[in-house]
Amino acid sequence: MKKQKEVLVIIPAYNEAKTIVPLLEKLEQPEIAQIADVLIMNDASLDATNYIAKKRHHEVVTHVFNLGYGSGLQLGYKYAVRKGYQYVIQMDADGQHDVCNIPRIYKALKTKDSDGNYPDIVLGSRFLEGSSSFPLSVAKKIAFVWFRGIIRLGTGKHVTDPTSGLQGLSWRTFLFYSMYNHYDDKYPDANMIMQMLLLGFRVEEIPAIMHARTTGVSMHSGLKPVLYMFRMTFSIIAVWIREKILKMDVESVNELEKYES
Repeated sequence: MKKQKEVLVIIPAYNEAKTIVPLLEKLEQPEIAQIADVLIMNDASLDATNYIAKKRHHEVVTHVFNLGYGSGLQLGYKYAVRKGYQYVIQMDADGQHDVCNIPRIYKALKTKDSDGNYPDIVLGSRFLEGSSSFPLSVAKKIAFVWFRGIIRLGTGKHVTDPTSGLQGLSWRTFLFYSMYNHYDDKYPDANMIMQMLLLGFRVEEIPAIMHARTTGVSMHSGLKPVLYMFRMTFSIIAVWIREKILKMDVESVNELEKYES
């Protein structure tokens, strides 16, 4: 029987048959395989994504209908809770997130800060010293500046890469995310960072190595980035009202202490 690791790597995938093989090959290398198990969240792909992942003997959850990026991740968190993992590292299936980031994020999750606290969320950032260069369109540059500003205005915290999909999560974080109404089912992004900072979760960033997509279609292609920016802005504002004014999730955060004790 395969021994379960501390870390579960969750990979949401939709029609990624052309890109997921090289990614899985790298994840199967000893330096990664010895610290992490892999879970593919196959969001009703129409291509061979499901077959490829199962053939390589990875755990796969396949949706009957396309549920969206956020729903796939949340179901992965529920899986991680039920299986007893201590950490989750989420990454994309399109090859943009280099697997060399996994040991670095794992190490950061297990490293205390100057106050003796562990981070709850570790973001892989494209914009810190030591990060790889990453091509960005003008629209995306504007979006990054905009979201950084909103988060800083709402929380007082500076986050260089609030839309990074490369994230490491502590047990208490993905447990909270797995609960009803605690996670955006479509585009969990800067809005979730705003939420977690307002709720007192500790967010840390580390330099990340990322690559441009070489094949397939991004979920932010065409006019989608414009619509995404409007949707995310309103979502961030709604999150701020929910957590700062209405304080709707304070009790849920306090409940986490019962699980930890």
